[in-house]
Amino acid sequence: MTATDPDLPPYEPQRILTAAFPERVRLACTTWASQVNPNPFIVTVMYWVKYFLFYVGGWALFVSFNGDYPGFSSPGDWAFTTDAFQKAILWSILYEISGLGCSSGPMNARFSPPIGGYLYFLRPGTTKLALFPGLPVIGGIRRTWLDVAVHTANILLLLRALIAPELTPSLLLPPLVLVALLGVMDKTIFLAARGEHYWVALVCLWVASSDELWISGCKVVWCSIWFWAATSKVNHHFPSVIMVMMNNGPFFPKWLKRRLFTSYPDDLRPSRVATAMARVGTFTEYMLPLVLLSSESMLVTGLALLVMCGFHSFIAANNPSGMPIEWNFLMVYGGIFLFGFHPEASVLALGSLPLLVAYLFFSLFVIPCYGNFVPSRVSFLMSMRYYAGNWAYNIWLFRKGTTDKLNRLTKAAGTMREQLGTILDDEETLEVALALSMSHRFMHLEGRPLLDALPRAVEDIEDYEWLEGEVLGGSVIGWNFGDGHLNDTQLLEAIQAQCDFEEGELRVVMVESQPLFGRTMKWKIVDAKSGLVEEGETAIEPMRALQPWPVGEYAEAFLRGRTAEKA
Repeated sequence: MTATDPDLPPYEPQRILTAAFPERVRLACTTWASQVNPNPFIVTVMYWVKYFLFYVGGWALFVSFNGDYPGFSSPGDWAFTTDAFQKAILWSILYEISGLGCSSGPMNARFSPPIGGYLYFLRPGTTKLALFPGLPVIGGIRRTWLDVAVHTANILLLLRALIAPELTPSLLLPPLVLVALLGVMDKTIFLAARGEHYWVALVCLWVASSDELWISGCKVVWCSIWFWAATSKVNHHFPSVIMVMMNNGPFFPKWLKRRLFTSYPDDLRPSRVATAMARVGTFTEYMLPLVLLSSESMLVTGLALLVMCGFHSFIAANNPSGMPIEWNFLMVYGGIFLFGFHPEASVLALGSLPLLVAYLFFSLFVIPCYGNFVPSRVSFLMSMRYYAGNWAYNIWLFRKGTTDKLNRLTKAAGTMREQLGTILDDEETLEVALALSMSHRFMHLEGRPLLDALPRAVEDIEDYEWLEGEVLGGSVIGWNFGDGHLNDTQLLEAIQAQCDFEEGELRVVMVESQPLFGRTMKWKIVDAKSGLVEEGETAIEPMRALQPWPVGEYAEAFLRGRTAEKA
């Protein structure tokens, strides 16, 4: 096919807007696949300025308060000190719960305002997700002044520790306790604070009585993250992640991006190139902890750290839409500090702290293991199933004209339509942008269960407005990072209690991730008012042969309701 072929992008806006749903999805996916630079260059620049100016710069500022600070012009003397590492952990927690991290900016569908975080967590009346719903005082669906007070205290105590000339256990303990308490009051905040990583590292900093012991504990944390992240990629989903991530990256040439697809534009499944890269990435991530923990040679350790830097830099350079770039920075910095600057710290030394060993075993092995085999019970963050293309997710379908009911909620941001409406020129451009946004979900293999579930959710999907649960959750609860469990039944019940949708006005398709070595992805359809509509599961292996868009019997299923309505 040539560039003049009428079936290649860019398409006329009306062709996209008037197409039946199966064809609209195809046009959206083809359009997305055709883009060499999907994000404006200025947006990419803005993000990288944010990373270095706010994240790295903020950390450097707080390190300058250290008592033995040699001066900013001598980073070699202060950047890899023990106090600098500890402040990196504390600053990362504060940075994320403030809303400045992975859940900020247009690449995460945050346009106006570009952050959530404190705009929600410090505002009474906003929606929250208590760990134990219904518990007296702290188990409600709306944030109280008590929630705000505890969150404010946590921020102030984190700042107190960050500006201290020396970190002591008495300075680390209050944030350690308050982050856990906030997680009980609103599990969103604990996940935003990266409870599976930053908070576990904070436990090591507080418990261990010497630098060598907490460094050994943090080594276990870093290696566990690499191990479980690799384990989560042992599936058929990860090649589509490579395909989507690299096509979204701003630094790869057109010819390379085309090779990510089996045969652009007719076959948009992952190519052998994308699959091979996925397998190499998984192997590399498995090898990092094995080599770094067993190596007694500084040469081998240095080579492993060089590979580690390249591994995380590759992810960062792709500007993935979830934008966990700051986390990748910390993984690189932490890896160099822990294994490069402190090879003498052995994880075997932790045997002198049996309670810490037991805690690390539970948090870094038991929880991730259970979460990988029973993903419906554990957040994908706590399971350390990072960016593997196998996440729980939800599609919220609002009958057209009913999304205004969401304005009954106390929140800082509108829906994606409302946010884009303030920056796009006309209604047609807005509608096309919303239509094209569906491509991200369908291009991943995990989107295939929607081919089964969506036609069962509503009679005619054309009567409904499509909202990604992750994006909707970000505007309602103030933070989102790919965890579909934050946007499922509990959030739906909280929204329904405040917005009172009628039956059929709001249907949510909830898709659970595929268990490790499992064969299916389970899904259910829930009506905001009447509850469960239908549930089922989709075998993933047969779905690998399908294109991202509905064809054949799947396309007919979408059109059936429309035809019946016209009849």
